[in-house]
Amino acid sequence: MVAVISTTGVLGYIGPGAGFALAGSFLAIFAAIVSALMMVMFWPVRRLFRLLFKKSPPKKPRFKRVVVLGLDGLDYGLTSRLLNEGKLPNLARLRDTGNLNPLASTLPPISPVAWSSFQTGVNPGKHNIFDFLRPDEKTYRPKLSSVEIRSGKKSIGYGPLKFRFPTSDVRMLRKSKPFWSVLSDYGIFNCVIRVPITFPPEKLRGVQLSAMCVPDLRGTQGTFSQYTTREKSEGEKTGGEVHYVNRNDDTVECELLGPPNPNKPDAGDMRLPFTVSITGQQSATLTINGTQHSLKQGEYTDWISVKFRTGFRSNVLGVCRFMLLSTDSQFDLYVTPIHIDPEHPAMAIGYPKVYPIYLAKQQGPYATLGLAEDTWGLSEEVLEDQHFLQQCSDIDIEREAMFFDGLEKVPEGFCVCVFDGTDRMQHMFWRYLDESHPARPAKVPTAFATAIEDLYGRMDDLVGRTMAKCDDDDTLLMVLSDHGFNTFRRCIDLNRWLEENGYLVVNDDERNKDYLAGVDWSKTRAFAIGLTGIFVNRAGKFDHGIVAPEDAAELRDEIAAKLRDLVDPNSDAKAIKSVYQAVKAYRGPYKENAPDLIVGYAGGYRVSWDSAVGRTNTTIFSDNTKAWSGDHCVDPSVVPGVLFANHEIVTTHPRLLDIAPTVLEMFGCPVPDYMDGRVLEVGDRKAVDLSAQETELEVA
Repeated sequence: MVAVISTTGVLGYIGPGAGFALAGSFLAIFAAIVSALMMVMFWPVRRLFRLLFKKSPPKKPRFKRVVVLGLDGLDYGLTSRLLNEGKLPNLARLRDTGNLNPLASTLPPISPVAWSSFQTGVNPGKHNIFDFLRPDEKTYRPKLSSVEIRSGKKSIGYGPLKFRFPTSDVRMLRKSKPFWSVLSDYGIFNCVIRVPITFPPEKLRGVQLSAMCVPDLRGTQGTFSQYTTREKSEGEKTGGEVHYVNRNDDTVECELLGPPNPNKPDAGDMRLPFTVSITGQQSATLTINGTQHSLKQGEYTDWISVKFRTGFRSNVLGVCRFMLLSTDSQFDLYVTPIHIDPEHPAMAIGYPKVYPIYLAKQQGPYATLGLAEDTWGLSEEVLEDQHFLQQCSDIDIEREAMFFDGLEKVPEGFCVCVFDGTDRMQHMFWRYLDESHPARPAKVPTAFATAIEDLYGRMDDLVGRTMAKCDDDDTLLMVLSDHGFNTFRRCIDLNRWLEENGYLVVNDDERNKDYLAGVDWSKTRAFAIGLTGIFVNRAGKFDHGIVAPEDAAELRDEIAAKLRDLVDPNSDAKAIKSVYQAVKAYRGPYKENAPDLIVGYAGGYRVSWDSAVGRTNTTIFSDNTKAWSGDHCVDPSVVPGVLFANHEIVTTHPRLLDIAPTVLEMFGCPVPDYMDGRVLEVGDRKAVDLSAQETELEVA
């Protein structure tokens, strides 16, 4: 997330994803240069055309600039507590000049669904994103819900001079129109940085850097590598690959796996040899692509360019970071997923194509993978807490450089940037916040006991620096999150529950196979896959469907009623807060693509890891002992997001899908009829004695 689309681990947060065809970096750079030259050559013509045929907003804009700072997953309850304790001074100042509201998320409150509603102003029935995954109607195998990537080849020349090069057809599955496209129609400039579900990038008046679903160079949603001299163990690392190597004195020979060679499709993945020479007890030298780099145990290298040769003067370039984990009794080396090189992008990851290159020239290489923070490296115990924390911090610093560059370059228009570290950190460190969590160690390391509170403090500092750039009456600043967070202590295997209640039949000799491979479809009426959905095996929709359309409603009612009464035998607590039916919860032309039932889990519960990938275990409930200890795949009422603004939001009970029409209204643009969101009433800034407040904080 490569000539054939891989379904191995096509699971967003659950693991790596679908493949894609890589264009040679030479072709990508050439196209970007040509695009830039064409833009420069035709700039006077385009400028004249805009002046003559400019479509202006029909109403006077309320603000010259609107800035949205997205902090993915910032929780309303935790934010409110830390505000009351005086630990978030900048957010307190923002609240006092405007206000703070809980922000209602979507059903389900999952990032791809929520951010799609944020940008389109519509419910999922109109934008077609209901989860990270959706089942294939023919094979039942999971596939990405937001993007479809198909590969092919083109050729130029003839005979021995004929050259083949790969092409990729990347199709956005999110429907409806982002509000910045409407702004573009009225000549308003946009700077859209790392908003989820913006891949592939779409044309707009402005610049855009894509986020969630941007694949790594190998075509997955992020596959890390571990090189070790330890004895081979059974099982695989979810989200990564283990390479067993030999140490010859102080030298270890390794190979970095790349994408398949488009000119030799039967040759498998390309391989890039590299050598690690042990130079000390905690140090080594890495030699790759003819260059040397120092390795220190427990420290990441800078981004290192890696080049895979596909043919004469044809290469595919990526960037990755290496970290030496051990050189003592055993050798261990970690390598991040290979990101698409932003300076030599193998495929379009931004608009215009030169924008990612411009950023790389400005600040050097940076993370481009949609899910850039390697949560599975930590969950699979390849990384340690401090390694993951450093990774998140480094990516946030990269993002800040992009964001503040955008604020500087866009004095008028719309600017938005989403920071993912808040989401990833809370997923992985909630076990230190929840004293009852099964994954919480007996002795919590002092350095991580307050990891999440420290994270909120760093985001507060970011908000303060953002406010300094937006301190004028002509700028509306909104700080918001797409959902909140909750502890994830107990797993629920929905497929096991469906099996025990007679809705799903599994062949015992094929139990626990991925992607529902062991299910007997001739006897199965319902199945679960993904993070919140149950699908009725309807005839006419699925190739092996057995439930007649006229019987589907009764079956949905029956399953929903039983699920609502599901009780955890360990605590006698109800595990399900609500069960929603798509036909009633959604409106729009795409609601037929939704799961038939959407499970709203109670706080502390979530779908099991096995059920999410289509396995069926032998028990319904189990403890969650993974580092991934916090989550938001629960009932929306449990995890509201936040909405801060530097002007008072007068409207009560704001929703995430209200942001799009509100921004349009602030610029004087008409709100399209298809939008479900309402325009929030934005008042004036409140008068606050900031000097007195700052003195008060200093005393505290």
